[in-house]
Amino acid sequence: MSFIHLGVHSEFSVIDSIVRIPDLVGTAAKLGMPALALTDLSNLYAAVKFYKACLSKGIKPILGSEVRLENEQGRVTLLAMNQVGWRHLIEIVSRGFIEGQQLGVPLIQREWIFEKHEGLIVLLGQHSDVGVAALSNSTDTAASVLQAWCAHFGARAYLALTRTNRADEDRFIERAVALATAARIGVVAHNDVRFMDADDYLAHEARICISAGQVLADDRRISPYSAAQYFKTADEMQTLFADIPEAIDNAFAIAKRCSVTIELGKNYLPDFPIPTGYTEQQFFAEVSENGLNERLDVLYPVDERTADWAAVRQPYDERLAFEIKTINDMGFPGYFLIVMDFIRWAKGNGVPVGPGRGSGAGSLVAYSLKITDLDPLRYALLFERFLNPERVSMPDFDIDFCVAGRDRVIDYVAQTYGRDAVSQIITFGTMAAKAVVKDVARVQGKAYGLADKMSKLIPKTPGISLQEALEIEPQLKDIVSN
Repeated sequence: MSFIHLGVHSEFSVIDSIVRIPDLVGTAAKLGMPALALTDLSNLYAAVKFYKACLSKGIKPILGSEVRLENEQGRVTLLAMNQVGWRHLIEIVSRGFIEGQQLGVPLIQREWIFEKHEGLIVLLGQHSDVGVAALSNSTDTAASVLQAWCAHFGARAYLALTRTNRADEDRFIERAVALATAARIGVVAHNDVRFMDADDYLAHEARICISAGQVLADDRRISPYSAAQYFKTADEMQTLFADIPEAIDNAFAIAKRCSVTIELGKNYLPDFPIPTGYTEQQFFAEVSENGLNERLDVLYPVDERTADWAAVRQPYDERLAFEIKTINDMGFPGYFLIVMDFIRWAKGNGVPVGPGRGSGAGSLVAYSLKITDLDPLRYALLFERFLNPERVSMPDFDIDFCVAGRDRVIDYVAQTYGRDAVSQIITFGTMAAKAVVKDVARVQGKAYGLADKMSKLIPKTPGISLQEALEIEPQLKDIVSN
């Protein structure tokens, strides 16, 4: 029976791990692991990337998150067993960001988890509220806290055991086994993975120091991590827990209990209010045609039109009819109406809006609805670059709102279509090669002059990696070699 890792943080845990998804999944595949869990700290940022990577390698993805509990009650790991559990996990993690933030950290109340326990498995480790109580020499308190979890989760609650050479692990294991026996629940082997190989420990520590503004040589620095928190093989974990074989068996059993499917490639849009007597397609076509008439009245005033007006107008009508049919056939009329709505609101409420960038400027419908302000026929812009019936994908408008009024537009959309239908994206940036050389040199206590010299030798090519820089610049390779 293979061991399944149920506690892995990735680089999407930001300052907690340096594990990259491709490396993680690739290694699990090489080791023949049939399943793998991702439990990033208080977030699900990497869920889709991890899910797709696992499926591409024939590995069963287990989706979870280690969430911080409110009032310094520690952390617990939640794993989604099924679609209900996945939905509940999303809601719990989201609620931490919406309602539980303290000093920028999303915290979760136990009651929120208890309310949404269905479809979830909970792993209670040394740093959970149960673990804290167990290590405080209060057996009764620990049993009482554990009972609260068991009252909701029953056999879906496990005590997670780690052997990573960190403080109090043996004491916790001894008490956890006794607690689990009394409560008739299982224990499970856990490794709190933060990097892939044992040799990556110092790189991980350097990353932590960069974030904390510390240096590696600082004797006062206390690291909560150990060199044993690497991605161990099944054999290593089985050897580590040879005296508690059920902890290994339960990891496999939990993996068998978890099966979640993420629906990808399907978009869900809020409903645009359609007047009585119209279908969405009919209303969309009428609004587009009326909008084109308004645009043409400005471009070609009625009193200035010549005898060849019909010939001038014909390409506009033909292009509009083609676009309307394409948009309706692809199921996107509501999307255009919604975008039209909030742009009109912005323009009517003193929020400057750009003329339209990107491939969306190639749409005559967008011009007619006043989403963009560029006549695509005048500039020979192609609609097919924006929306192609042979490649079904969501339309994408690049819209610029004045920063001073952007929040008002977002608030309008949220109030009009429901806050649960509106989201904002976050972008993750990687550390640039020039900057990371200086940062790593600082935490290692190297001379600033050396770091500055190395940084200046790195080519200014955007996105260049350190490995690429070493191959391009001989002087840099010489410095590293010496």
